Amino acid sequence: MATELTGRIVLPGDPAYDKARQNLNLYQPKFPGAIVFCQEEKDVLHALAFAREKGLPFRVRVGRHSYQNFSVVDNGLVIDLSEMNDVTVNVPTKTAKVSAGADLGKVYNTLWKYGLALPAGTEFSVGVAGVTLGGGIGYLSRLFGLTCDHLLKVKMVVAKGEKGAEIIEVTREQHSDVFWACCGGGGGNFGIVTELTFRTHPIDNVSVFKIEWEFDQLESVYETWQGWAPFTDDKLTSTLELHAKSQNVIRCLGQFVGSKKRLIELIKPLIHENKPKKVQLASLPFNKAFNYFNDPAGNKPSFFKRSGSFGYKPIPKRGIQIMKRFLEHAPNDSASIWQQSLGGAVSEKLPKDTAFYHREALIAQEYNTSWTSEEEARENIQWVVALRKQMRPYTDGDYVNWPDLSIRDWPKAYYGENFHRLREVKTAVDPKNVFTFQQSIPPFHE
Repeated sequence: MATELTGRIVLPGDPAYDKARQNLNLYQPKFPGAIVFCQEEKDVLHALAFAREKGLPFRVRVGRHSYQNFSVVDNGLVIDLSEMNDVTVNVPTKTAKVSAGADLGKVYNTLWKYGLALPAGTEFSVGVAGVTLGGGIGYLSRLFGLTCDHLLKVKMVVAKGEKGAEIIEVTREQHSDVFWACCGGGGGNFGIVTELTFRTHPIDNVSVFKIEWEFDQLESVYETWQGWAPFTDDKLTSTLELHAKSQNVIRCLGQFVGSKKRLIELIKPLIHENKPKKVQLASLPFNKAFNYFNDPAGNKPSFFKRSGSFGYKPIPKRGIQIMKRFLEHAPNDSASIWQQSLGGAVSEKLPKDTAFYHREALIAQEYNTSWTSEEEARENIQWVVALRKQMRPYTDGDYVNWPDLSIRDWPKAYYGENFHRLREVKTAVDPKNVFTFQQSIPPFHE
């Protein structure tokens, strides 16, 4: 008997279709034949079986933040989990059961009611499943590690037999290879995650800071920051934003899980060596901090191109000059280079302990630009691609949550020496390559 789609189904021509098909990146939009908003696990099972029986291309979507729009497909089926978004907290065990469609805003706000935190990203509309499956970096990374380091259990719908689907539970003990792959192996490769269970951390007040300098201080500020940020107190994680010259601002933001008085001591090297134009510090409850770091612009659909890399050793003067030159000739005011300090708890695990390979990197670096009209696309995309290429002698790899179709050797860039094992997992759990997109992990016979 043929499987029927269940859940909230949106088709072309429906009033809700345009909003339903739209992802965060408006560049090169896709037009699915149907979008099913799953309400419960059986809807996910039905959707996967339906797509397989009909031979339909399909994609899995949660937070709509796939930079290259891997989570949507022309003429096929989009299996959207965003309406499965429950968050349940077990206070005695300090664990949280999170439906895969929950976004970071809901996860943070729910956990905060119990004085708990999960280390993850900053933009509230990002789906927790996507963040976790790719690794998960943010302002608690150096103290607590990656989001995926807190994963205890995953429920996942996988392909079964010729055209079926089934639910499996994945832990360190059960389907242990799949669990390993879920910790940094990227979303959409092995199955459809429907629920994640995390351990969390008690948290109370934190201290935050913002420091700003003039653009012409870029080289000196960068040199100071990269020699300080990955090596300072593990309770302090910071980011450095290098903006287009026209903005005339270099901005450092950070969070310290400790007192404002201690934070003042810790940031002295940044201030003493480079006279800033603005310094702001505050001690505040953790919920005020995650609201402070939430970037509203990052939650609004726009035309953009992003890519990234990791810095395993300090970037020399020549590399810093390249970044400065690109920002002096940026395609528009929105162009920027963003970096976050790593080290600390991130580097406590070995590169092969989880699928997230880049444990030993000192910084994660992201290249960003956005634009407003279709004719600006080419110049902006070329700027990002050329910048990443010029920085390659000084950087390594890329973060799988910042995918980039212009990276030819993407398996090595995202996964390093873990790619072979990820292919073994793929071959075991999805030998027919049911879950496929432009940069999906292929099974061995492909």
